[in-house]
Amino acid sequence: MTGAAPGRCPWCGGDPLYVAYHDEEWGVPERDSRALFEKLMLDGFQAGLSWITILKKRDAFRRAFDDFDPEIMARYGAAKRAALMQDQGIVRNRLKIEAAVDNARAYLAVAEREPFADYLWRFTDGAPIRNAFRSMAEVPAKTPLAEAISNDLRNRGFRFVGPTIVYAFMQAVGMVNDHLVTCHRHEPVSRLA
Repeated sequence: MTGAAPGRCPWCGGDPLYVAYHDEEWGVPERDSRALFEKLMLDGFQAGLSWITILKKRDAFRRAFDDFDPEIMARYGAAKRAALMQDQGIVRNRLKIEAAVDNARAYLAVAEREPFADYLWRFTDGAPIRNAFRSMAEVPAKTPLAEAISNDLRNRGFRFVGPTIVYAFMQAVGMVNDHLVTCHRHEPVSRLA
């Protein structure tokens, strides 16, 4: 619990950027398809790293990946991919960059049938799952639902969407409310459902 203010989830510590993310974004139900795609891509880039690392690079990621516009990303050729590997503002991991391009194509395939947001929110019947955890030790790293979503995403061609990444994504975009019940954001986020 070191570094966290009383009444706030302890994972965000005291970094002002992290605190603002916790207080303003994390757990707020997101219904915009493009914003959901961006967050899923960023969570994929975060694999093996801390979220604060990605958060600090988020603006650079947005610039590098054309605001995570799947229509543009799906057309990235070898030159653009090579340029991304040289971009010091982002995580320069070839597998993750290639996955992001493939994921843009997979997103477009989903979007041909239904909005990406509708596809994702269908897994929770359109409403956030409200948890009532009292300590970080109770919060799972993944759940059976995250595993089901992960498997479905992979079957549709997405990569870097394992169940742990998907659960972190679900927490971030408000598909689940994992603010601790002692956190000042738990109730306000629950009311947004």
